[in-house]
Amino acid sequence: MDGETEPLTLAPDELRRLGYRVVDLIVDSREGLRDRPPVVTGQRDELEALLREPPPAAPGDVEAALELAAGVVLTHMQRGDHPRYFARVPGPSNPIGALGDALASGMNAIATSWAGGSGPTTLELVVLDWLAAMLGLPPTTEGVLVSGGSMSSLTAFATARAVRLGGHDPNAVVYCSDQTHSSLPRALRIIGFAPERIRILPTDGAFCLQPDTVAHAVEQDRAAGLRPFLLIATAGTTNTGAVDPLAAHADLAQAEDLWLHVDGAYGAPAALTERGRTKLHGMDRADSLAVDLHKWLFAPYEVGALLVREPGALAHAFTMEPEYLRDTIGDEPSLRDRSPQLTRTTRALKLWLTIKAFGTDAIADGIARGIGLAERAELQLRATPGWEIVSPAQLAVVTFAHERIDAAQLAARAVTDGYAAPSSTILHGRSALRLCTINPRTTDAEIDATIVRLTELATR
Repeated sequence: MDGETEPLTLAPDELRRLGYRVVDLIVDSREGLRDRPPVVTGQRDELEALLREPPPAAPGDVEAALELAAGVVLTHMQRGDHPRYFARVPGPSNPIGALGDALASGMNAIATSWAGGSGPTTLELVVLDWLAAMLGLPPTTEGVLVSGGSMSSLTAFATARAVRLGGHDPNAVVYCSDQTHSSLPRALRIIGFAPERIRILPTDGAFCLQPDTVAHAVEQDRAAGLRPFLLIATAGTTNTGAVDPLAAHADLAQAEDLWLHVDGAYGAPAALTERGRTKLHGMDRADSLAVDLHKWLFAPYEVGALLVREPGALAHAFTMEPEYLRDTIGDEPSLRDRSPQLTRTTRALKLWLTIKAFGTDAIADGIARGIGLAERAELQLRATPGWEIVSPAQLAVVTFAHERIDAAQLAARAVTDGYAAPSSTILHGRSALRLCTINPRTTDAEIDATIVRLTELATR
């Protein structure tokens, strides 16, 4: 286009200048992170006044827009990578993974078909093989990268239904626990399972689902003429970090011809550590495993993985060959045939770059660090009058309660105070505060100071 300006772009020098500014904003936000609260929630009217306007018809000041985005939009939110963000399950992230995300987005990478994205497809297959090996799954395991644990489990359930049931069966029954993450029953409902076919079974005093409980429910359902189909076990519950007895559930699933899905959204990567491998014994026998890579594998949002034991199962559930894609159909794998998503970017690059930069030993050390931080918090709580441990530290989660204040009220006080952000939950009817300490950049001093600050807030 000699002598003409290309539409919807900027001159290379201007793009570089703006790109350098974006990198500066990212680095600056990370350098000053400890000095800011873990959560900043704005008032809607104030944010609307700063951000709402008609869509501009004419070109604007891009640099001013970047400053507005960094100074307003991206400061009013939770920072899952903040070292004192302990709520729910954080997203500790890492800056190298963010560069991978930027590179993929900047080059408009696509990983839909082999014909359209052979490089990104190959990289995703490599990363999936790495994950299977890291988590102890068989080398024949296949998988796909998705947005996170919610989509990972939904994809797993659709796969299991296609492979085991051959389609929808109104008599098929699914078994999970009262500690199963809420996104999993939701995923079952989305793909057509009626609520009365989803058995939410009680856990024991340690918040684990026991195989005898499942076996009894299976026996009752068979006697009623129903079709037991899918068993969900959890490798690290969000509430307490509890791990169901995975090997025993695998035995039961095999004996009863159930598909075993393990939700390891945050907990599965603990298998990289010696203690975690012991805790997660039997996870390798799952028919499908969901894992969030933006949690304990430190990738930026959004990336999760579904790993499936049976080769070809994903393709059986999701392959499509419409006439408008006939030019992209071939013998090599197309990742569009492994999940509900057709057009898809490469989520592999940020995890691949993270592992290339730091190595699996450093990642394992980071996971072990998180486990130790929760144990330190438990010791501090036990040594401080007024606190009671509700569930001991396991897989970097500890829950506790204070004798003088409800946990939800104390969590709200802490977020308003701005030093640390815990969250609250309800465990078998009891309100409890919880810390999830999976960020390896959290210091011992910050754990100690958090307990001191929570104690002060509880005893006002």
